[in-house]
Amino acid sequence: MHDIVKHFPGVKALDGIDLDVRAGEVHCLLGQNGAGKSTLIKVLAGAHQPNAGRITWRGEEVRLPNPQAAIKLGIATIYQELDLVDGLTVAENIHLGHERRNRWGLNAAGESNAAAAELLARLGHPEVSPTTEVGRMSAAGKQIVSMARALSHDAKLIVMDEPSAVLDQEEVGRLFRVIRDLTAQNVAIVYISHRLEEIREIGDRVTVLKDGRTVATGLEVADTPTKEVIRLMTGRSIDYVFPDRGEGAPPGDPVLRVEGLGRTGEFSGVSFGVRPGEIVGIAGMVGSGRSEILETIYGARKPTTGSVTVAGKRLRPGRVGAAMAAGIGFAPEERKSQALVLADPIYRNVTIASLPRFTRRGFMDSDAERKAAADSTGTLDLRPNDVERAAGTLSGGNQQKVVLARWLLRDCKVLLLDEPSRGVDVGARTEIYALVRSLAASGIAVVVVSSEIEEVIGLSDRVLVISDGSLVHDCPADEIDEHQVLDMVMEGEVA
Repeated sequence: MHDIVKHFPGVKALDGIDLDVRAGEVHCLLGQNGAGKSTLIKVLAGAHQPNAGRITWRGEEVRLPNPQAAIKLGIATIYQELDLVDGLTVAENIHLGHERRNRWGLNAAGESNAAAAELLARLGHPEVSPTTEVGRMSAAGKQIVSMARALSHDAKLIVMDEPSAVLDQEEVGRLFRVIRDLTAQNVAIVYISHRLEEIREIGDRVTVLKDGRTVATGLEVADTPTKEVIRLMTGRSIDYVFPDRGEGAPPGDPVLRVEGLGRTGEFSGVSFGVRPGEIVGIAGMVGSGRSEILETIYGARKPTTGSVTVAGKRLRPGRVGAAMAAGIGFAPEERKSQALVLADPIYRNVTIASLPRFTRRGFMDSDAERKAAADSTGTLDLRPNDVERAAGTLSGGNQQKVVLARWLLRDCKVLLLDEPSRGVDVGARTEIYALVRSLAASGIAVVVVSSEIEEVIGLSDRVLVISDGSLVHDCPADEIDEHQVLDMVMEGEVA
């Protein structure tokens, strides 16, 4: 891709981008949210048409008028927001658009299921059934299906946009093994991730974008220090560190008590407490029950055993309204689909959990909404702090701030955070960590679930380890390290 330019109304998204990718390499594409990465890969995928520039594929200049043209050439893209059809099976999604048919032109379900099973086994997931309906799968499971679909096109270049965002360390290890297998077969990979430690492990070369421009391209990963990559991405040096814990949470009784909580087939016998001002991190593999625990505390799932108590009051199980009334706030893993109304203005996304507060004789006081939302988002340094903007126009880090502002406005006692830094760039991560620590310092009890063990330990005062649906360890964060946590989540035993 040479000198690629792309305009949208009032915005120059790409301003002369250069990118070259070699067969058999992992080329990492980096940049903060809004740098132009997503727009560039949509040009490469045929989803956007560039206003200027040219694309050369295997030595010949090509046009990519639509995604089908890119796929036909052997260019497959796995987007961060997965484009799967929930009502179809795994096999039907994998072969969507190039269905296996018999001699009468009908779908050959048996052949399709067998081919899908072979692809899933190649990805290290033979346990995934080709006949499972995708809508019933976890976010990690859907990611695997999307990867299998890309492989089904016999792609020569695969673009992976944040493929590890919903994967735990074991899943990431499997992903990397698949990537190395593909590059050994001369398949090229364009890999986008905000996790810089992954770039160091899997990448061969790096291109860095900033404000729609190429600031560096073709850098050898082995020869480029991480701090230099951060400087190129942000324009300044950033120490990628977690905020100081200080003295930790003050002594006192837990504001949140979870006792013997369980859901059949998901988790069982989970008990812990969280004091005001304390951050408790939960580590575990995808599918271990960690996210389901948060959703059950919040009332989005009904427990089969156990109880949840907030400030001494036992909550009615399976009732989100009861949890909110008691002072529990929840920022789910899937921000865009589960936490935000992307087309609505920021102020309405902030006030949506507190609407009765802005109702006057049956009418909404929109001016009061706007003012309250602006005060709340201003406290969190939302950029730009224009509460009239649609939430969908914000970067990942600022969208997360909108979700946090919602619960700050509601004066919650307990804040549940599922993957708080997912899809957030390195600069915004530091801000999110500082915000979470400041919320805890204000007296809020915080529970954090993360796929990144480093994040769980670095951000938390106390760490809980979940393995196969059971709580296997509970200790202060400064008394455990990443290797011990990994051993426990893998083996289900205290290291």
